[in-house]
Amino acid sequence: MMLFLKLSLLTLIISAPGLIVSRENMITCYSHVQRLTCETGLIKVKSSVYGRTNSITCNTNRPSSEVTNTNCALRITTIADRCNGLKECELKTELLGNPDPCYGTYKYYNTTYDCINGHFVVICEQGYSTLDCGSDSIEIINANYGRGNSRTCSNGIPSFQTQNTNCYAPNTLSTVAAMCKGKKTCTVEASNTIFNDPCVGTVKYLTVSYICTREIVTCESSTATLNCGAHRINIISANYGRTDSTTCSSGRPASQISNKNCYTPDALNKIAARCEGQSSCEVPATNVVFSDPCYGTYKYLTIVYSCV
Repeated sequence: MMLFLKLSLLTLIISAPGLIVSRENMITCYSHVQRLTCETGLIKVKSSVYGRTNSITCNTNRPSSEVTNTNCALRITTIADRCNGLKECELKTELLGNPDPCYGTYKYYNTTYDCINGHFVVICEQGYSTLDCGSDSIEIINANYGRGNSRTCSNGIPSFQTQNTNCYAPNTLSTVAAMCKGKKTCTVEASNTIFNDPCVGTVKYLTVSYICTREIVTCESSTATLNCGAHRINIISANYGRTDSTTCSSGRPASQISNKNCYTPDALNKIAARCEGQSSCEVPATNVVFSDPCYGTYKYLTIVYSCV
């Protein structure tokens, strides 16, 4: 039963109307192709589990001994590493190389993912492209150099140079993030010189997905003002506390700025409840709003958001 099953869990995520377009779930039997797609937006994997948690899914023509172990679940990152930031992603499950969490059991992949707003660029080998966020800052979602399908950047290329669709250069994401994160614009090149050659003889391409963000830092007892004009606020990350000894430190004794491990766990939720989906918003950086995560430390509020 079920070679694959795609379920639309939610067509509109009310808690994050700016960033998330929809949420999907894909179940794929082992040795079949897992295909994630976003009609609108880009893929952002929430979780991927490889194993078996019930005896019904993917049980067609399987002996009972292969489907009775329903306590088999291995959380994996392979699918997120390869699919995040793409509009569509096809993966041959037998090539993912994940360890076997329950030998003798026939397994399947269960992936839940969001479709989020963002920018997506494809750069054919030896080509260039400029990521541009205007007055905002670049935040890289994902990047891959190699080849994940036979269609992209294939015009005029012999078929034998596009057949290897399991080609991924390691550390592509960290390399692109190091070059572009936080910048207003950034030019990237699809080159073996930068990423090394993950599959000699195959014509490759670079995919980069990113969002444009704004960061605001507000010292304790002041008020943060978020403004998106005609667009809507989407909160990406937030913290009320202290993670370094230099921010908001002027005139403060060492005892008030030495704690660099001060976090408010629910800061993101509290700010999202105030600001998500609005055109402008004010957030006081006070213990009244967030409670005091580290008594005696002078804190500050950091908010990263996008306008969508």
